[in-house]
Amino acid sequence: MIEAELKARVQAPEAVMRQLDERATARVEVYRDTYYDRPDGSLEKSDQELRVRTVHGADGTRTVLTFKAAAVDEASGSKPEHETQVTDAEAVHAIVRGLGHVPVIAFEKRCRNYDFEAYGRQMLATLVRVPEIGGTFLEIETLVDEDDVSSALDDIRAVLAELGIGSEDLTRELYTDAVAAQRR
Repeated sequence: MIEAELKARVQAPEAVMRQLDERATARVEVYRDTYYDRPDGSLEKSDQELRVRTVHGADGTRTVLTFKAAAVDEASGSKPEHETQVTDAEAVHAIVRGLGHVPVIAFEKRCRNYDFEAYGRQMLATLVRVPEIGGTFLEIETLVDEDDVSSALDDIRAVLAELGIGSEDLTRELYTDAVAAQRR
């Protein structure tokens, strides 16, 4: 499946949050993300991502291993995504390192997640704040087959418009790059 996704900088986070609260119940979670690469940087060079994410929320803590292949839609950066939950965070970090990958960057994201249906699709909207970088972001995603990415992105744009977010607010900026720039 492809994660059709758009990300935007939010100019009025409280207003967007109120509108999302009307659509669904928020799941407030803190993500601790660690991104890995091969020592030669070949995952990043080929637009791939390997991430271990530990999520802390009201329902407890869970850890997810994610691999994202190269983008299939250049404008949005939408990528095929393969993800699985793991029961032991330390073990999965040790396995990834044992396979020769090195941690590149780790950081925290504070998220409000909203699951809802729009335009006949299951969508996930996430309001994101990364303490190390300024501003609030909104990510909206839905999982689709590759031949449905363009149509799904149109539906996501429609939801963004309903929330008062225009195309001028869209960004492809990666949190990893923004955090790395702040740390330099």
